[in-house]
Amino acid sequence: MADLAPTLQAFFTDRLARQRGASPHTIAAYRDALRLLLTFAHQRLSKPPSALDLADLDAPLIGAFLDHLEHERGNGERTRNARLAAIHSLFKHAALRHPEHAALIQRVLAIPPKKFDKALITYLRPADIDAILAAPDRLTHTGRRDHALLLLAIQTGLRVSELVNLNRGDLHLGAGAHVRCLGKGRKHRTTPIDKQTVAVLKTWLDERPGDPDEPLFPARTGNRMSRDTTAWLVTKHASTAGLNAVTPHVLRHTAAMRLLHAGVDTSVIALWLGHVSVDTTQIYLHADLNLKEKALARTRPPNGRIGRYRPPDNLIAWLEAL
Repeated sequence: MADLAPTLQAFFTDRLARQRGASPHTIAAYRDALRLLLTFAHQRLSKPPSALDLADLDAPLIGAFLDHLEHERGNGERTRNARLAAIHSLFKHAALRHPEHAALIQRVLAIPPKKFDKALITYLRPADIDAILAAPDRLTHTGRRDHALLLLAIQTGLRVSELVNLNRGDLHLGAGAHVRCLGKGRKHRTTPIDKQTVAVLKTWLDERPGDPDEPLFPARTGNRMSRDTTAWLVTKHASTAGLNAVTPHVLRHTAAMRLLHAGVDTSVIALWLGHVSVDTTQIYLHADLNLKEKALARTRPPNGRIGRYRPPDNLIAWLEAL
């Protein structure tokens, strides 16, 4: 009997769902990655996925699969590395169940992620923020919804998955106003919200009453909006405002840069955004030219001397020119 199928099933049902409590988004991402791998192995080896053995998925085949992702499917380095992370996670689980394949598993785990150039982050300046917030037509129901969503995203820096999963009961608009969310790694996070955002959200909740467990920003049908729909409406309103390449993550970066410009320490920004490591927050320091210019203004060149320029003596200049 092929040993891959039961190992794969146990990986999803026992390892991810029960032991790690992985989110539906993580499970879906791993499912898609491994489904692509099994389809590739089936085409390469002419064996149905249910008949594959773990030994069939050796390091050369995994390497060929990663090349297939890049050169035939057109995936970028980040997507390739995400697929590889799912494969590594499966093989780490397989190492506990199949010690007889230890050498093969170690060779697969030794496949490194691909390095890539990291571009500086994009964020909105104050004038851009005003423009995108003014873009939704607040004479309409959906326009008021979109305005409230954009304002909350820019002020809190919530991820798009966190925004779409917000319920009405996640808002506390009294003293110490805040919003609660379930973030990356299934970690609960509480983020304060300012008076302007509180006023807009109160108006939005009054306009559309509902139960605490109903979506805060529902679609027209009343169901929860998808990540793709939210990304589409952000892009639409950005285009109306004359802005290009604006995604929900740009709004998250904007919230971080607003905090940084207000003098908030990066460790606090990391907690605000739900970063696992403070090192992740350092990208905002690299992106802020104003901070670098201020730092430069507080320095002076080493051993610098301020004085009037005097040309060298004619005889010394002649000797140096020899």
